[in-house]
Amino acid sequence: MTDDGLPEELRAENAIRVGQPPRSRAEATRKIVWILPWLIFLGSPVQDLNSGHHTPAATAAGWVALACFTGVYLVLVFRNMGRPFSGGAVGAFVALLGALAVALTLTLGGHWIGLFVYVSVACGATLPQRIAYWAVGANTLAMILVGLRVGEDDWSLVLVVLLLGFAMMGVKQLVRTTVELRKARATVAQLAANEERLRLARDLHDLLGHSLSLITLKSELAGRMLPDHPDKAAQQVADIEQVSRQALVDVRAAVSGYRRTRLTDELAGAQVALKAAGVIAEVPTEPDLTDVPEESESALAWALREAVTNVVRHSGATRCTVELLRRQTLDGAVLELSVEDNGSGGSGKGPGNGLTGLTERLEKAGGTLEAARVRKGFRLVARVPLGAAPAVGSGA
Repeated sequence: MTDDGLPEELRAENAIRVGQPPRSRAEATRKIVWILPWLIFLGSPVQDLNSGHHTPAATAAGWVALACFTGVYLVLVFRNMGRPFSGGAVGAFVALLGALAVALTLTLGGHWIGLFVYVSVACGATLPQRIAYWAVGANTLAMILVGLRVGEDDWSLVLVVLLLGFAMMGVKQLVRTTVELRKARATVAQLAANEERLRLARDLHDLLGHSLSLITLKSELAGRMLPDHPDKAAQQVADIEQVSRQALVDVRAAVSGYRRTRLTDELAGAQVALKAAGVIAEVPTEPDLTDVPEESESALAWALREAVTNVVRHSGATRCTVELLRRQTLDGAVLELSVEDNGSGGSGKGPGNGLTGLTERLEKAGGTLEAARVRKGFRLVARVPLGAAPAVGSGA
């Protein structure tokens, strides 16, 4: 199994990145489509302009003003999703929207009072939190006064204007929090990578620093002894060989530890892989791995990787559940990994090389593997002992 079955970027490419500018025309289109349904409140002004109740000049001016209002609103809200304007520009645009809403409603009638909805949304979505509170309230008050002036008798939009403004303030705060969490996660990942590099440097220094210093010292000593005391020089060379072999053993042991597959990492990778493939995933996030031998943990990690790969590539499943349980059996305590999906289970032509290799790996760790179809899909169960794995005999 390889890691190319974990396309984390696939989901990111198809998602609308909250609080970030669009990276492509397709993503910009998706963001525009998200905004357009909110233009439903423009239906009443459009209907009013098409009714013929106004003079040709007033109708033409109304269309121009409505297009200007809509354009300013869309530009302001769309830019606010990624690269917002400066504070002064935002204030000017919001003031322009408010002025147009007041002027159009006073001159063309109560059908245009729905424009205050967009002013409220713009206030909540673009202005600073402290200013937005007052701006939404002032916009609502202006709507009430203008409505009284034009003889508006339907005040159902007052609550909509007020609530939408405050709702957009909450959405803006949520977007800000999401962006901050994304940055924090990137920072944590970078710090973790730096810490790992430092740990590697420390380990290499501890492993090789003394050995290489000793090899250098004995090499110089052997060089000085070689002309007059070849027997002692030979002894120094033998010591150098012994130190070198021990250093090689230490490095191999360290590299083996770095390469060891960890179950916690595989659980996190499984969550990402399943979600990226559109599979509803239930995966434990904080497993209890105390008293679990390294060989047993590694075997379970490989089993999880193989199972998730089969789910993503071959099963056609829409749901997958991963469970990690401690059980007491007649042979002692075991750690059981269960991966169950609602897919087809693959080609159905018998166990493949992946499952065969897993069986051998688990048997080496003293564990077992079960893989079979169930009533609603496919289930893989891997068990490893919690105590020391039994020695594997060399005889048949």
